[in-house]
Amino acid sequence: MKKRVAIVLGQFHKELVERMLAEARATAVAAGLEVINEVWVPGSLEKPLALKRLLLRSDIDGAIVLGIIERGETKHGLVMGEVVMQAIVDLQLQTMKPVGVGILGPEILPEQVEKRLLPYAKAAAEALAVMLK
Repeated sequence: MKKRVAIVLGQFHKELVERMLAEARATAVAAGLEVINEVWVPGSLEKPLALKRLLLRSDIDGAIVLGIIERGETKHGLVMGEVVMQAIVDLQLQTMKPVGVGILGPEILPEQVEKRLLPYAKAAAEALAVMLK
């Protein structure tokens, strides 16, 4: 039976994240996973709650989280990135369900985004597939 997965996405950089979604979806399907749900949230701080709601479902075996946390004028992105990543790790351990993380940043510069979009999305889906075996 195929493992069923969900994808959580931040819509703050929607056009870029849509490209990540296409790559993650294709990689997941090629790895034999079934993507049964995709949830868009406003930004990275909303990802842990959406992720928890999905991971608590009995029909979800794991998830992928995608998005971008750019460098700003303050340390807001850095702090946000640390909090979000810790929450994702905690959710994996609490639910015993894996999460492939494809969040660019924190503190990524706009000129660094393009070359990382697809590789990060692909790596997140591949990591999830490995952990679901």
